[in-house]
Amino acid sequence: MDTFRTILATIVCLGSLIIIHELGHYLVARWCGVKVLRFSVGMGRIVWMRKFGKDQTEWALSAIPLGGYVKMLDAREGDVSGLPAEDLAREFTRQSVWKRIAIVAAGPLANFLLAIALYAGLYMSGVREPTARIAEPAQATAAAAAGLHRGDLVKSVNGDPVQGWSELRWAIIQSAIHKEALSLVVERPGHGEVRASLPAEAAGHASLEDDVPAVIGLDLMRPPPVIGRMEEGGAARRAGMLKGDVIQAVDGQPIDDARSFVAEVLRSPGRKLLVTVLREGRPLQLELTPDAVEDKQANSKGLVTVGKIKAELVGAVDTMVVHYGPLESGAKAVRQVKEICTMTFKILGRMIVGEVSLKNITGPLTIAEYAGETAKMGAEPFIAFVAFISVSLGLMNLLPIPVLDGGHLLYYSLEVLTGRPVSERFGEMAQRIGLGLLVSLMALAIFNDLARLL
Repeated sequence: MDTFRTILATIVCLGSLIIIHELGHYLVARWCGVKVLRFSVGMGRIVWMRKFGKDQTEWALSAIPLGGYVKMLDAREGDVSGLPAEDLAREFTRQSVWKRIAIVAAGPLANFLLAIALYAGLYMSGVREPTARIAEPAQATAAAAAGLHRGDLVKSVNGDPVQGWSELRWAIIQSAIHKEALSLVVERPGHGEVRASLPAEAAGHASLEDDVPAVIGLDLMRPPPVIGRMEEGGAARRAGMLKGDVIQAVDGQPIDDARSFVAEVLRSPGRKLLVTVLREGRPLQLELTPDAVEDKQANSKGLVTVGKIKAELVGAVDTMVVHYGPLESGAKAVRQVKEICTMTFKILGRMIVGEVSLKNITGPLTIAEYAGETAKMGAEPFIAFVAFISVSLGLMNLLPIPVLDGGHLLYYSLEVLTGRPVSERFGEMAQRIGLGLLVSLMALAIFNDLARLL
């Protein structure tokens, strides 16, 4: 079922984005009077095709589902000398440079407009997300030094109001990228509003490959762990735990959330733990001895021995539904797309100078994985993911690499500046270089995907 969901979600995500992108090229080409010969979803050999319209445009599905194209009447792709005058007037290279720029730019622009529409729709319909209430900051973090505590509800960051955890997380990541200090206003139970400041170095020194908020000590507050389903013969069963028991402490040390309890269990294989649980409103102490199990852990070169109790931990975080009006939703959607673009270009710049690892370049396998995961979570996360990928697709196509839209826009910009088109020989050489670079990037992306999955 999960595999089918992932495949379907990937088809819906990438298929819709490719169609929207190519529709942008197609509609503006028609608007500019250019004859369109073929509209293809996918690349390579055509597996299905039908002709429609006055121009008998071919609408096709092709074998390789990574991309698509709009084929226009173009003198660079074949002899057009025998065509009637009315068709020659609709040939692509005979159009003004500004029309050609509009046609090429329309694809990425369509992706940006789609993302804005999707984000605006989400903001208007209301998005349920965790509140911006933080867990107890770890010692020696900037958040702990600033005097923040478990249960603090962040109301604003650097003067900008915060609604929900995603806005808080985004503001922190932005501060890390821009290397800015953080000025927070939090609502503390029993104390009202409290102000706290975190220095620029706190976020600026965090790697974008890390969980930036957690690095500076700001993490989502989660509820105390509650025992759910247990396996027969497991350590939890042997200790006498029951479904619904709330974990309060281990060996006298308070347990705030499930992650703290899991970490304590993992590092205690075969060691007796004195666990305090809350059962029917009364505290109860149980002796829990996690089973010693060999397991593959993150950052480990081999198997390590960890503790397992074979019990499910349940409990929902505090959430809220965030609503915005039509105008505010549109403005917020535009700002969201703009911020994604800015963040992406900054990350690319830091990749070029070696500050960010090339491992962050991901490909279709990662997109498929996240498409399946977000589809499993519900419509809202999936739509938000599609909007994010739509922006990424638009940006990727604007890179000044020959064979991409950005490369063609570079040619036409040079034509505007010099008053003449780039030479045919230069164009051919640039196409070869661009194709090689694009294939290399795709190979690196797929390699990173496989390395992460395996």
